Amino acid sequence: MPIHLTSRRQFIAQMGAAAIFTQREAFAAEVDESLIAILNDTHIGGKHPENSPIPTHLRETVAYLVGLPKQPAVVIINGDLALSNGQAADYTHFAKLIAPLREAGIPVHLSMGNHDDRDAFYKVLSAEKSANAPVASKHVGVVQTASANLFLLDTLKATMVVQGLLGQEQRDWLSKMLDSHADKPALIFAHHNPRLGGEEKHFPGGLEDSEPLWEVLASRPHVKAYVHGHIHHRNYFHHRDIHILNTPATSYVANPKDSTTGWTMARLSPTGGSFTTHTHLPEHDWNGVKVDLKWRV
Repeated sequence: MPIHLTSRRQFIAQMGAAAIFTQREAFAAEVDESLIAILNDTHIGGKHPENSPIPTHLRETVAYLVGLPKQPAVVIINGDLALSNGQAADYTHFAKLIAPLREAGIPVHLSMGNHDDRDAFYKVLSAEKSANAPVASKHVGVVQTASANLFLLDTLKATMVVQGLLGQEQRDWLSKMLDSHADKPALIFAHHNPRLGGEEKHFPGGLEDSEPLWEVLASRPHVKAYVHGHIHHRNYFHHRDIHILNTPATSYVANPKDSTTGWTMARLSPTGGSFTTHTHLPEHDWNGVKVDLKWRV
């Protein structure tokens, strides 16, 4: 996953004249260049019936995004795309469910979680594989938007291993990319939660190299936030003035009394971001709640 640009003009130029003709109606929609959508933990299974809750949640979320008066500039789906151990059938079903986003011309970027398998993922979603991967055996990239640069990391240590790991090579790559993209606020996207600045009960399942990662992030003032999933809950923390956003799972939760499923709409600016939670249960207390965050200087 190389550097990506989310401008529709740039995207159309890359697609070519034939694709422009076939996608003319899709690209007629207006785009809100400051708006991004954040999903995670979709956990789609190849054998899930079409009308079962987990694929229905993702289908409803996709329909919401496609139906917005102004489409988001980008959609990030932040890991655990597959149900359990990343089977090819899982990714085939997943690809079908997100197809309306791509048909509408909305850029979609994916990251890896502990229930994913890179080989099966690339087998089905072959366009996601870069011919010259910037980090060996990792699915990483940079997405440039109007108000921020989004850095997508790969914290998959091994399929079905709950802990996450970046590794030295990926941290070095991130340092280099942050230094070469210091013109806008930087937001870090990774599936696993850091083992700091949050709830201790979740630390054993988090990112093993959280401390060396934070040395990379904290020393660069343009890094403003770290966005993760993995926990199937929703809350906000900060560590060393960097916001930590735990966004809700799209698929399921362990305790419906404490959590629910949903997605996040983020409106970004050079000085901060507004993050609004949307839930599949319209009456849930989280639904429509907006959190305004100010970026560190």
